Amino acid sequence: MPLDFTKHFVAVPTEFKLRNNTSCSWRVTVKLMNGKVTLDQGWATYAAVHQIKIGYMVTFKLLIPDTLKVIIFDDDGIEVVNKCGKHDEAFAARD
Repeated sequence: MPLDFTKHFVAVPTEFKLRNNTSCSWRVTVKLMNGKVTLDQGWATYAAVHQIKIGYMVTFKLLIPDTLKVIIFDDDGIEVVNKCGKHDEAFAARD
């Protein structure tokens, strides 16, 4: 995450809920690494389940302090719509 993004927080949350375009939610932890805020535990599984590939663009919009809306675009710029599917129960967020 760009450091400019973190200025919107008094303290950066240790966990975010990622919400996709079908309102499914997924938990990921946040980690400070080399002076940058990164998505950590849960992100690799999220990316695999949602089949994010090299060349795809992923956008994040802050909805509330601990929830980000995630929109994925394929390499042709077309929005990828993912239905709730086989989420790893360890990271599926409960609403």
